[in-house]
Amino acid sequence: MTTMTETKPKKLAVNNNSSAGSRVFDALNVVALVGLALITVLPLLYVLAASFATEPEIASRPFFLWPEKIVTEAYEYIFATPTFIRSLLTTVIVTAVGMVVQVMLTFTMAYPLAKRYLPGRTLVLNLVIFTMVFTGGMIPTYLVVRDLGMLDSYWALILPLAINPFYLIIVKSFFQELPQALEEAARIDGCNEMGVFFKIVLPLSKPIIATFALFYAVAIWNDYMSPLLYITDPDKWTLQILVRQLVATDPAAALSQMDRTWVPPEQGVKFAIIVIATLPILFFYPFLQKHFAKGVLIGGVKE
Repeated sequence: MTTMTETKPKKLAVNNNSSAGSRVFDALNVVALVGLALITVLPLLYVLAASFATEPEIASRPFFLWPEKIVTEAYEYIFATPTFIRSLLTTVIVTAVGMVVQVMLTFTMAYPLAKRYLPGRTLVLNLVIFTMVFTGGMIPTYLVVRDLGMLDSYWALILPLAINPFYLIIVKSFFQELPQALEEAARIDGCNEMGVFFKIVLPLSKPIIATFALFYAVAIWNDYMSPLLYITDPDKWTLQILVRQLVATDPAAALSQMDRTWVPPEQGVKFAIIVIATLPILFFYPFLQKHFAKGVLIGGVKE
């Protein structure tokens, strides 16, 4: 008779030293991350507090997180000035139109590049990748914009950066992962390539469309180099140029473009307009971060 020997599961030895070292490492990580978070958040809180503070308090206190006396003169002045309202509306319109144009151009270029049978596909992809490493630079771009007659035009803020090559590659990879059976079924039902793109591909691409629409919108909203180079008419200033004029160059000259019916709190206006220019991005980004990650993973990770 054969005797069966029971084998008891062995207990894994716990290395107390390793566990203690892991806890120390985790604690150091937490301290480092909290420190980085404070470095990021504290200046924002100071700018927000200073925008509600009086001019003497801003001048006398180098740093504070809560004003001694809350005043709203800076915001009242900003929202009563036509220059600010015009700059804000210009930025909103340019961001909305630019986002639509850039998303459409990116997706309509990525869709044919996702087809392996497209003639010249490899050459075009190599040219796209080449632009990720080498660019023409500021002066050649300016000359192209000038020769196309786009100086002092809002199109100069949209078209030169209309297609981001990195975004294009991700969208192309996403299109390649879509089931080919859906496109073949649509063609059997009588759809041409445009019908397949608009009726089949785009409805399946909502997460990645939302992701890159927001990426493009944030880039346009925060862009100040393009309007600085191409826009010379103060009536066409975007919000970022107005912020730059107030904070970095000549505040008196920038304020002179505004309503002078009363003397504004100069320092408070600077902080208030920074808050207003930053607030939309700070408000939307935390809620949309998960969609950003999901959209990028959809296009960049192959299951």
